[in-house]
Order: sequence, then structure tokens, then C-alpha cells
Amino acid sequence: MPNTASAPLETPRLGEPYLLTPGPLTTAYEVKEAMLRDWGSWDADFRAMTAELRRELLDIAGDTAGDFDCVPMQGSGSFSVEAMLGSFVPKDGKVLVLSNGAYGKRIAQTLSYLGRDHVVIDKGDYMPPRGAEVAAALDADPDISHVVVVHCETSSGILNPLKEISETVYSRGRKLLVDSMSAFGAVPAGVNDFRYEAIVSSANKCIEGVPGFGFVIARKSELEAARGRSHSLSLDIHAQWDYMNKTGQWRFTPPTHVVAAFLEALRIHREEGGVAARGARYARNRDVMVAGMREAGFETLLADQWLSPIIVTFFSPAHPAFAFDRFYDLMKDKGFIIYPGKLTVVDSFRVGCIGRMDEHVMRRVVDAARSSLAEMGVDSAAPPAIALEERSRLAA
Repeated sequence: MPNTASAPLETPRLGEPYLLTPGPLTTAYEVKEAMLRDWGSWDADFRAMTAELRRELLDIAGDTAGDFDCVPMQGSGSFSVEAMLGSFVPKDGKVLVLSNGAYGKRIAQTLSYLGRDHVVIDKGDYMPPRGAEVAAALDADPDISHVVVVHCETSSGILNPLKEISETVYSRGRKLLVDSMSAFGAVPAGVNDFRYEAIVSSANKCIEGVPGFGFVIARKSELEAARGRSHSLSLDIHAQWDYMNKTGQWRFTPPTHVVAAFLEALRIHREEGGVAARGARYARNRDVMVAGMREAGFETLLADQWLSPIIVTFFSPAHPAFAFDRFYDLMKDKGFIIYPGKLTVVDSFRVGCIGRMDEHVMRRVVDAARSSLAEMGVDSAAPPAIALEERSRLAA
């Protein structure tokens, strides 16, 4: 791999552990510092901040034609996903959900709560949905109006083939809605990268802000069509959009400090070089960390072609002395908080590549993993045979 090493980023000034998770994540000190001031939610200064936030996100999305608008929504990313589904899928519509992990399942569960008719292509824990099977499902069921997919399924770390899926959806005259929670800002997801009607993400992912709101980037025609469609007062995207455009304000109490932090995060994102540079840093984080962990004996769930630059799933060692809870505590003691696995067939854990960290940090992560195994008395990180069998299924 090419050597693109740069000067190390500043370590967390408050001494907190690095969050090797797909959001919340480690943020720059300047982002934290931006939350020290209070803002009036109705004040002109804060309204200007909201307008700036919306403009900058549309710039990141590459909306040069003015066909889209950005609507921030209070709450976690799942709030914005539910708002998208409830606002853009007509009550008599039917959704094809492409599921290959926990967040695809959550979309299907949300649609059940909303009373929206839906069918699911369930690829299990980590197999990618492909264009041919999407085409077959759409051809078989003319009632399907929308397809919904997770861009980066962080339960496995897979980056789904969105361009292939989008081309299939629109070739069949259907509409695509995208949950790009953990990809937007670091993986190409602009309006010209692949076609969609709406895409959602949140403040505490690849833009490297803090939790508190999500945002929806949608075609203005879809926003207009969503009038009166939502099941929810607070999750009505059309109502939020219309009110913001008329008053510059959020309909309900906004997360003022989070917005201030996000604007600082956007500044850092822009100065780093935008989506391409942010994605390159994350990819370098992944490559350095994966190479080191493999050298230490760990095995990744996914082959290289499916590894996202967001988070990587590793099989847990088969060694009888290995226990994830103990491994987690030892890693935390060394300054790194990792993520438990979400696979159903075999035990696993995950290591995030996003946030305010670089390859220098990832080398320390590998060193910490090696020494933690040694402290546990684990002399081999090799996974059980069934784990490799699962991986061979994916490769096929």
C-alpha cells in the first residue's frame, strides 16, 4: 500500500479513550469547545447558523442544480430514518427493504410500526444485496413503489453497492431512499454519485460532530409531495421543511449546542479536503489497522472488496482463554473503546475507523490488541472453523 503518512493528529486533550465506534466518535477539541456558548433558538444568530448548516450539507451533496433541500431533524439518526419513511412513502405505497444487518432489520421494523406495506430481501448478517435480485423482486411485484437500503451496514462493516442498486431501481421506474448514516461525508453519496429521492445521515458520524440531530437531503418535489402524509407531528419532514423555510427556525426546541459543534465540524471537514480527503484518511486508518490485526492473527469477516472505511468486523479468537468482556476492559484500560459484534452465527467484535484519529492511532490500537491477548494468556487469535466457513460463503 502507498505510504501516505502525515503528522499525527492531536490526541484527546481531556484524556478520554478513543471511541473506535461508528458514532458517537472521537471529536476534535474545537468541536467540543464550540458547545461552551449558549444560543437562543429563536435568535437571528442561531437562525443564521441553521441556514449555514443546510447550505453546507447541500454543498457536500453536490446539489448544484438546486433540486434538493436539506432538513435537519432533532434526535438520533433513527429518528430521521423514521421521518424519511413516514414522510416519503405514501400510506398506500409498498417498500422493498434490502437488509443485510441490524439496521436493515430496524427499517423493516419501523415500517411495521408505520403500517406501511413492505417486503424484505434478507441477506443475513453480511451478504450484500445485488442488482440482479433487486431487479427480480421489482419485476415480480409491480406494487412496490420504493426501495430502501442502508449504505454502510455497520453491524458487519460492509459497504453496500449503492450505484448498482440505484441503477436497477430507476431502470424499473421505482424510487430509492437511502440510510447513509455512517457513510455520508466520507464515502461518495452525493446527488450525482447515484440517484435517490432522499438520503439521511446524522451529526455524529463522518462529519465528526456530536449526537443530537440527523438530517435529510431530499428532492424538493418529494418534500412537496410529503405534505400531510406523516404519521407523526414531530417527525413530519414536510412540516419541518416548510416552517424552516418560512421562519428560519426549527419547529421544536433545537439542539443549539450540537448545531454550533456541527458547524465547527463542517469547517474542519472542509479544510481537510471534504469527502475525498476524509474518506482517504478513514481508508488509511482501516488499511493500517487491518494489516496489523491480521499480522497479529485476527481474521476479518469480510474480504477486502467489501471492507468499508467505517468499521471492521473481526472474528473472536477460538482460544478458550479469550472472553470479549475481558478483552474490552483491557483495551479500554489502554485508551480504546471498541464495539461488540452483531453477528448471529459466530462471535465477533468491531473496530471503528472513523473520528478524529489517524493511522498513528491505529498502530497503537494493534499494539493494544496484541498486549491484551498476552495478558489474557491467548497465544493464538485464530477464529473457530465455523467462522471461516461463514466467510467462504460470502466469498462465493
